[in-house]
Amino acid sequence: MAAEGGSDSQLKRRRRRDHEKPENTELSGRELTVVVAQENDEDNEERWVGPLPVEATLAKKRKVLEFERVYLDNLPSASMYERSYMHRDVITHVVCTKTDFIITASHDGHVKFWKKIEEGIEFVKHFRSHLGVIESIAVSSEGALLCSVGDDKAMKVFDVVNFDMINMLKLGYFPGQCEWIYCPGDAISSVAASEKSTGKIFIYDGRGDNQPLHVFDKLHTSPLTQIRLNAVYKAVVSSDKSGMIEYWTGPPHEYKFPKNVNWEYKTDTDLYEFAKCKAYPTSICFSPDGKKIATIGSDRKVRIFRFLTGKLMRVFDESLSMFTELQQMRQQLPDMEFGRRMAVERELEKVDAVRLINIVFDETGHFVLYGTMLGIKVINVETNRCVRILGKQENIRVMQLALFQGIAKKHRAATTIEMKASENPVLQNIQADPTVVCTSFKKNRFYMFTKREPEDTKSADSDRDVFNEKPSKEEVMAATQAEGPKRVSDSAIIHTSMGDIHIKLFPVECPKTVENFCVHSRNGYYNGHTFHRIIKPWLDNKHTVFGRVTKGMEVVQRISNVKVNPKTDKPYEDVSIINITINISHPGGDKLKWTKRRQKALLIDNF
Repeated sequence: MAAEGGSDSQLKRRRRRDHEKPENTELSGRELTVVVAQENDEDNEERWVGPLPVEATLAKKRKVLEFERVYLDNLPSASMYERSYMHRDVITHVVCTKTDFIITASHDGHVKFWKKIEEGIEFVKHFRSHLGVIESIAVSSEGALLCSVGDDKAMKVFDVVNFDMINMLKLGYFPGQCEWIYCPGDAISSVAASEKSTGKIFIYDGRGDNQPLHVFDKLHTSPLTQIRLNAVYKAVVSSDKSGMIEYWTGPPHEYKFPKNVNWEYKTDTDLYEFAKCKAYPTSICFSPDGKKIATIGSDRKVRIFRFLTGKLMRVFDESLSMFTELQQMRQQLPDMEFGRRMAVERELEKVDAVRLINIVFDETGHFVLYGTMLGIKVINVETNRCVRILGKQENIRVMQLALFQGIAKKHRAATTIEMKASENPVLQNIQADPTVVCTSFKKNRFYMFTKREPEDTKSADSDRDVFNEKPSKEEVMAATQAEGPKRVSDSAIIHTSMGDIHIKLFPVECPKTVENFCVHSRNGYYNGHTFHRIIKPWLDNKHTVFGRVTKGMEVVQRISNVKVNPKTDKPYEDVSIINITINISHPGGDKLKWTKRRQKALLIDNF
């Protein structure tokens, strides 16, 4: 009985537990997930990777830049360059001023001034600025002054508007970088120049003498890579090869640390980013409002900082490994072209030409432009997207670039509201002509990207590559050789010891054979050669694959009938080739003869 009673009580408890079980197991989804995760941990099974299902938040709304299309309409959009102009040597620097001038500098020390007009540019003046290589050029913030430094230990100062050289400074050291550090309204037109081998920065009066106004001895310990002025906040930012970035001011603020930034210690900023990555900035530029700093590093990464806080805002990876992965995921270029461009990129690093690549902001400060192996990238900084690539089809590697936006100013009456509202077609033709002017690796040309494709230009017959320079000696020699006698002709005369044989050649049917025969004949290869065998039935209508006798058949017959050795077929009396004359073929000659024959046939038919 006890056993039965015990079994009944156990059965009742089991039924009660089964009845209460659904209430106890009504756990929340989060608790159930935690229990499952704990059991998996205990059993050493696979864990859940990523956020828990209940913790997964909704995807963030994609950031959109308001009026982005309007901003993009004021940027170049053509996929190919519209025009290119020449220097005598490889072009290394290009800048655009607020006074609508474009200045280019080449490796041989020459500087050229160009004026932006309503459509395109026009040449203004040419200076032999330096005896050696130009290291750096810089334009003042208001576009009035230009300076250049070269390895001849000199600085040249130019008045941009009047395109005239106004000052020369003998530095006494090899300069590296230069930059105007004055703002409009300052009493002194101060300019900074760095020593190429050290971290020293010398401040001069651009309109004064060779004596420096101030010298920074201990600001940098490594050679400088960039000096740039933020004209809005009247501060200067400089960088060196150790990756250090420094803020300082010019003469009005006694060269001290700027007071209008929101940090005191560099540890509160991200300015040590380059030193952490063992890289250094090769290009620095500021947005028009002065609040953003765009940089390109020696590690091929584009970094955007906030100027006032020094905090890192954006990073874009433009390294070669990234492009290789991109090509493998989605083909950007044909494999052959991609391999060629990768070889150019490796050569860039080998000759340290990466330092010449720069970055620029547009006039809104929302977009940055810089050159890559795929072309000129236009990046929207706000939405973190590449919105446009210029020159992807071109066979050039873009290096330095300068951006012009707006309408080129002319000395004319200001446009009034009435003029804007009128339907005058002359006034409506005055439109903005946004232009990117860029240099290319190992090219003595600079290229202009606009909103017009090459076929949209006014003169359709004109070539987009303008030859505005005299050709070099090497180019003259190459052109002279190219314009010499053609390698292939359509007729020849074989001068033999028994007479002349005129032959017609077939350069269209047998181009390689005829070319081989013509080149050997011009070089005198056949001179003095003998007919070592004469086989009687083989000469007439035989071996005419690349030519046929047109005159002198009697000479051929005489050669054919000479007495020969019956065993060796060698003539008893030598018959030799004296030389061979290759006639100059006139282009279009055959076509002209055919046309005359056709006209004659038509006349006979009509008659």
